[in-house]
Amino acid sequence: MPVYTYIKDTNMNEETKSLLPPSNEEYIASQNAIIQTRIEKMNAFKSEGVEVYATGYQPNAHAADLKREYEGETHESLEEKNVEVKLGGRIMAVRNMGKCSFCVLKDGTGTIQVFVARDNIGVEDYTRFKKFDIGDIIYVEGSLFITKTGELTVRCTTLKLLTKSLRPLPEKFHGLTDTEARYRQRYVDLIVNDDVREVFYKRSLICQKLRNFMADNGFMEVETPVLQIQAGGAAARPFKTHHNALDTDMYMRIAPELHLKRLVVGGFERVFELNRCFRNEGCDRRHNPEFTTMEFYMAYGTYTILMELVEKMVQTLAMEVCKTTTLHWNGKDIEVGGTWRRLRIREGVAQVLGVDEAKLADRSFLEDVVAHLPEPIRGEELAKKSDGHLLMEIFEQRVEETLVQPTFVYEYPASVSPLSRRNDVDKDFVDRFEIFVCGIELGNAFNELNDPLDQRQRFLDQVKKKLEGDEEANPMDDDFVQALEYGLPPTAGCGIGIDRLVMLLTDSDSIRDVILFPTLRPQE
Repeated sequence: MPVYTYIKDTNMNEETKSLLPPSNEEYIASQNAIIQTRIEKMNAFKSEGVEVYATGYQPNAHAADLKREYEGETHESLEEKNVEVKLGGRIMAVRNMGKCSFCVLKDGTGTIQVFVARDNIGVEDYTRFKKFDIGDIIYVEGSLFITKTGELTVRCTTLKLLTKSLRPLPEKFHGLTDTEARYRQRYVDLIVNDDVREVFYKRSLICQKLRNFMADNGFMEVETPVLQIQAGGAAARPFKTHHNALDTDMYMRIAPELHLKRLVVGGFERVFELNRCFRNEGCDRRHNPEFTTMEFYMAYGTYTILMELVEKMVQTLAMEVCKTTTLHWNGKDIEVGGTWRRLRIREGVAQVLGVDEAKLADRSFLEDVVAHLPEPIRGEELAKKSDGHLLMEIFEQRVEETLVQPTFVYEYPASVSPLSRRNDVDKDFVDRFEIFVCGIELGNAFNELNDPLDQRQRFLDQVKKKLEGDEEANPMDDDFVQALEYGLPPTAGCGIGIDRLVMLLTDSDSIRDVILFPTLRPQE
């Protein structure tokens, strides 16, 4: 059967033709000998009338389920039951022994051994099977039995090639020193590394259990726009695009907060969204420009009530996903059960610095500390920072790393919290908390600002910062202010970083290990 080639367009000029990728003939010629040999096998099968990309063969069982149900059987008991199965999966290993062979079949749940004998499937099919390669996807029918070594095995009576694999699987993919290759070729990573597959099975389960937890607590799941006329809801640099039909610039969502609070104004008293957010920032082991959060809002709630809800949420997930509240992360045992530590910002900074909290009201003292931090701020940049920003710089560089066990850090400066309600006692601070585990922030929550004029003034302050060059400052959102003018009931809201939560629950070191296709620099 001929190899597919590009359709020749006689109207295409030479310059345009030069921009085309290589033809199939050119592409094949550029590949190594192993791939070329596999292509030759594929073409030979085709010439024999064998469908190398077959369909219509439906498995009725999975490897893990069969092992769970039948591995305790004896050879005699299983033969007596005469269990017939249909399986589909990828060949991961083959051991040929003349007129019979054993192969390891891997499906979406695990592996199982298959016994393939000439006498059971016929000379023609057996001869063809011996030409199959590691990585080929096959369909088998047969009965279960226990080998003399005690291994559950399928005695194959029907065998079909479903997909010819043209590219060989790497033998030691998990041992590559260039771990970036695992992220770029996640499909290969998933094939050969069972522990990676398990992480993403758990991620799916975590999201499912989160939805169940929120529904059980009276929250309604909603969807808000990803494309927005103006980006807001968090201090971050947005991704910008252009809508051709409307002829207007738009932004990828950096947070769903402002739209979710509009819904609370509209009368939905408990709402949540599992959502994708986009921030035009760098990539490291804790950050990806595209990430997943869950934000939820509770009318008539308070941030202290949300502390209790978040505790219960994480404890429920730990028990349902990990079967324990004692987790292991970053080389440390983390206890998420019980009541978590509560720590005020000023209390934590004063403890680390070894001073009285009253000292933190001294601007000159804060400037001196910040100027000598591991990542210091000095000169004109220092002068531009509010007292609250200086306090947060000290907290982030000196205190965060000490917060190993789950900790609610609360009472943030108002100057760094443009959407939070001011504290009734100290107006320079707001009713807000963040969740820290192993020095990593997992979530952010606060009593929502529902005073429209206060909110407008804070937007104005943000606009001034933007005009001064702060690309992360929030724009003025007149429509949101207008929504508040209709009346937002006292409300508390919280955002949980799903990627980081999955890292905690799967003992993953990098955010790239819990995102199927993390953002990477394009290959040269």
